[in-house]
Amino acid sequence: MATDIEIARTIELKPIEEIAARLGVPGDDLLLYGKHKAKLPLKLIDLGKAKKNKLILVSAISPTPAGEGKTTVSIGLALGLNRIGKKTAVVLREPSLGPVFGMKGGATGGGRSQVLPMEDINLHFTGDFAAIEKAHNLLAALIDNNVQNKTNNLGLDPRTVAWRRVMDMNDRSLRKIIVGLGGTMSGVPRETGFDIAAASEVMAILCLSDDLQHLKEKLGRIFIGYTYGRKPVYARDLKANGAMAALLKDAVLPNLVQTSEGTPALIHGGPFANIAHGCNSIIATRMGLSLSDYVVTEAGFAFELGAEKFLDIKCRYAGLCPGAAVLVATVRALKYHGGAGLKDLNRPDAAAVRRGLPNLEKHVENMKQFELSPVIALNKFTSDTEEEIAVVKARCEELGVPVAVADVWGRGGAGAVELAGLVAAAVEAKTTCGFKPVYEWEWPVEKKIEAIAGKMYGAKHIAYTPRAKKDLEKISRLGLDKLPVCIAKTQKSLSDDPDLIGRPKDFVVTVREIELAAGAGFLIPITGDIMRMPGLPERPSSENIDIDENGNITGLF
Repeated sequence: MATDIEIARTIELKPIEEIAARLGVPGDDLLLYGKHKAKLPLKLIDLGKAKKNKLILVSAISPTPAGEGKTTVSIGLALGLNRIGKKTAVVLREPSLGPVFGMKGGATGGGRSQVLPMEDINLHFTGDFAAIEKAHNLLAALIDNNVQNKTNNLGLDPRTVAWRRVMDMNDRSLRKIIVGLGGTMSGVPRETGFDIAAASEVMAILCLSDDLQHLKEKLGRIFIGYTYGRKPVYARDLKANGAMAALLKDAVLPNLVQTSEGTPALIHGGPFANIAHGCNSIIATRMGLSLSDYVVTEAGFAFELGAEKFLDIKCRYAGLCPGAAVLVATVRALKYHGGAGLKDLNRPDAAAVRRGLPNLEKHVENMKQFELSPVIALNKFTSDTEEEIAVVKARCEELGVPVAVADVWGRGGAGAVELAGLVAAAVEAKTTCGFKPVYEWEWPVEKKIEAIAGKMYGAKHIAYTPRAKKDLEKISRLGLDKLPVCIAKTQKSLSDDPDLIGRPKDFVVTVREIELAAGAGFLIPITGDIMRMPGLPERPSSENIDIDENGNITGLF
């Protein structure tokens, strides 16, 4: 069987000007990055058109080590919608190098449903992640410089500095470090650390900004720490946000590429959904809706993570509303949630599929709590049996939820025509734009957390550590308690314990601390053992990646 990268190399890419023309964008408006990548100017956004066109959200059941192919289905669905006559673009996040070189792999789809050129997109792409790293770390350098400076000093207490550094790589050794060692000329020693770039507040700000000026304003609101007199200090107090925005002047522009069937694809921003809000940028989504009748987009990981944040944070900031919601499931994932071992997922086991269905049922319930009408996409793998597929279809029929088998890896858009028809019907049946949020922003922070954990996860109770309680007091003093919440939680379980697969019940979620993302405009309750700097696995994917004398890259998937 051919690998994703081998399949990608069989596809003759069209000039990016031709892809732009399908969106009605003239070549002169493109900021070219070679023959097959370009950035689009923000003047192309038309909010009037964007409100009239149709947005389709793709999410999934709880992820498993086997992989569910949510991005592949998102791309395949866009191809299928084009095949049934709907002018469609797909809008996705950019991959992070951490997962590419770690365990998860790239994020450009697979098989006959890919965004291309996959090597470029999975690696440095157009440099957006590098610009975000530089802007973030510029602020870190300015903070330490201000503490060191004897004349131009804000009186910042280095013990209160909350701003860490970032890099786009999994490196557990950098989670906690000491800076400023080496004597008085090398700075003031203090404890800090690194997060992965996808967890950077600058990344979240980029993805939740309306334009460059809005980006600069939000950068200025980043909370840094306190002075010795307990006065809060923000990035604007260091006059940092102008220079940071200057570094991001091109990164704020969405990237245009193409799918394996020539469908336009906008790829922009890359926050993780387990440690951030997990959606591509507002700018890219609005751009897609301005240029296409239908836009397919995804939210990271499962519905209780990325999709909840997409709806409760991104959509409410941007005034967006999905016309349909798709839940991706696989037979293999359901078997895993039903107790089958990872090595046994390719073996027929309809009973394990049946035991795993409660996980799917909970996510369907969650979608309905938002008053969305779910469509189930059963992503087909070659190991699936007709009996196993029939088990899923029968349960979906009992739930009153439409379901289609999507063979998008093997057949591309042709394998998503049935799914596209169901989604188009759902979009056309929705006559009014709206959804019911899980919580209201003006509620107390604890009530917002409890609403998400109780309604979306199924938690019985929330426990707060002493540090989390102190964080709640700080948030209230700063007047930031009316911000939405973006819970950092393991993606492997509905709970905050990654070992509780399926549909756990009567569990307690522990909030160990609450970070401020005042610039991005949300609070981050951190639960369980979730880390904002992942580590590499014992055998990282980087071991399989290589390049030959002709510049051909192998091992990406």
